Amino acid sequence: MITLDTSAIVALQDRKDARHAEAVRVLEVQLAPAVIPSGILAEIAYLLDRRLPGSMDRILASIEDGSLAVDCGDHDIPRVRELMTRYADLRLGFADSVVISCAERNGGKVVTFDRRDFDVVAREGTIVVLPEPA
Repeated sequence: MITLDTSAIVALQDRKDARHAEAVRVLEVQLAPAVIPSGILAEIAYLLDRRLPGSMDRILASIEDGSLAVDCGDHDIPRVRELMTRYADLRLGFADSVVISCAERNGGKVVTFDRRDFDVVAREGTIVVLPEPA
């Protein structure tokens, strides 16, 4: 499984995004089911509604038809809190912590273009950030 971060979802939805082709390529190469942590759905909706009005419906349709999974992460709160505390100096927030904890349970792969925080956490060895730097 591959966990998608907000930046990856926005890039996938917006064909004009500079990272669109790269995001599509990562998913084609990985050939793994994709999952969105439920904790970032509001963030995704907010960004997509501002940037591409109506595009959130495509995400919801993909969830509805099963081509995209939602992970509720009910038991991830202790790990989310641990990450937020451990990386407080980075200001690692709730959304990124939810993505990381979800990825840790689902194979460790995260597709994101927000490398700053994710690369630091990846040094723990619990996640792999995609796409890999060129």
